[in-house]
Amino acid sequence: MPIWLIIGESCIFAGTAFGNKEDMKQLNCVLLIDDDEPTNFLNKLTLEQAGYARNIRIATSGQAALDYLRSGPVDCPRPDLIFLDINMPAMDGWEFLGQYRTLPKEKMADTILIMLTTSLNPDDEKRTRAIPEVSGFEHKPLTQASLDTLMNRYFA
Repeated sequence: MPIWLIIGESCIFAGTAFGNKEDMKQLNCVLLIDDDEPTNFLNKLTLEQAGYARNIRIATSGQAALDYLRSGPVDCPRPDLIFLDINMPAMDGWEFLGQYRTLPKEKMADTILIMLTTSLNPDDEKRTRAIPEVSGFEHKPLTQASLDTLMNRYFA
């Protein structure tokens, strides 16, 4: 993301949030877990435009995500970053996390898991902070600014 310094009436380009584009870490794989197709489309578009991921995978249910994580496809063996919705039919984010904990440790190693939700319930955020597998809690929609912050916090 470009950073512009505005001094008086002059604008000076000062690089990106990671300095030069070449300095930006690119993740091998990001997994979006959300049942809402328009949300997945927008989140994928935001990730593509940011250039932070070589591969973006979408699971439209908690069970589909678990199946994906268990199978470990060759082209994207393990996500570096997972965005998980809380409110989904059949298996919600909380149920997914219960099953996620049972995966072999190598399937979860170094994966950053972020709850990405529309929930405004403060209890959801509090509950999330008590789960060691969850690294953060973000509100939808995913934005360039929130991605920049997450990349700097977890992958810089």
